[in-house]
Amino acid sequence: MTNSIWQANALEAWVTQIFTACTMPPEQAAEAAAILVRSELRGYKTHGLTRVAAYAARLSAGDFNPLAKMQARSFPGGIVLDADGAMGQLAGPHAVRLGLEALKNSASVLIAVQSCGHLGALGIYALLAAEAGAFCMIGQRTPPILAMEGFEAPAIGHNPIAFGCPLPGQPPLVFDIACSVAARGHILLAAREGRPIPEGWALTAAGEPTTDADAALDGSLLPMGGHKGIGIAMMVECLAGALTASAASLDSGKNSIQKAGAAGRQGGFIWMVKPDAFAEEDIFGQYMAQWTQTYLAAGGDQARLPGNRGDTMEREGRRHGVKLPTAIARELQALSEEFRINFPE
Repeated sequence: MTNSIWQANALEAWVTQIFTACTMPPEQAAEAAAILVRSELRGYKTHGLTRVAAYAARLSAGDFNPLAKMQARSFPGGIVLDADGAMGQLAGPHAVRLGLEALKNSASVLIAVQSCGHLGALGIYALLAAEAGAFCMIGQRTPPILAMEGFEAPAIGHNPIAFGCPLPGQPPLVFDIACSVAARGHILLAAREGRPIPEGWALTAAGEPTTDADAALDGSLLPMGGHKGIGIAMMVECLAGALTASAASLDSGKNSIQKAGAAGRQGGFIWMVKPDAFAEEDIFGQYMAQWTQTYLAAGGDQARLPGNRGDTMEREGRRHGVKLPTAIARELQALSEEFRINFPE
């Protein structure tokens, strides 16, 4: 392909067609497509358009439910959302909307999300909440994929976590990490492109360090900060695993991740807070401005606030188009041929 830049709205329309062909209702397909394209625009390359083919396969296989009927029950301070196997790109925004509605009558709300597909870039949902004026923390458990050197098997999920916070007059703060040194998506991308991964990212199935991406996918990821990363993964496991558990969650046979992509029907949590329930709105904004200005002044050219770069990239991408790596563009073109849906020019 000689032209590697596509318009964001054209990509959204194409992804919508792909998901609709997987028997998703058009409105839901469009929402999921918008989340994936926005993830791509904001720099979450491992959780953007590179996931479309895998998600289409999960929808076709029933790992994600294309016709999910999400149901929620509410009580003071909490909501349990049964996502019915829905794509995370549907369950995530829906949970945020439920949380924002609850914050009209509550200072905070914890949403436990059951049976949810891979949420992808958690920062997108934290961003949605922060853009609406709420502080948000979100996490999702994954099947075991994380281990320390010498472990005989993956021990716990790499359990991503993110937060978003409104910053008056500026883009929201958005911080998004997995508990591994590198997101598994980077290793999937390296394996797809036939290149090695850096040292210190992963282990083989025998628990030995490796730079071979395929061996890493058969083995385990290393935690960021050693035991500190394991500890954060454990916190997410408590909130996104145990808090959302059902009898089916105890079936270890369903508790594994597929080498080629993300697992379906996992638990997650979203905690949302209304800032002005705790501090006067103008004081909250003044304090946020003060500490962020202090941080930036101290760091000079080396400092930036999380979320600013993504905001800039998104605005530029919507204006000038989305550049896709050749390997990903070819994969999407192949998907177009499989579904007989024209890929955008």
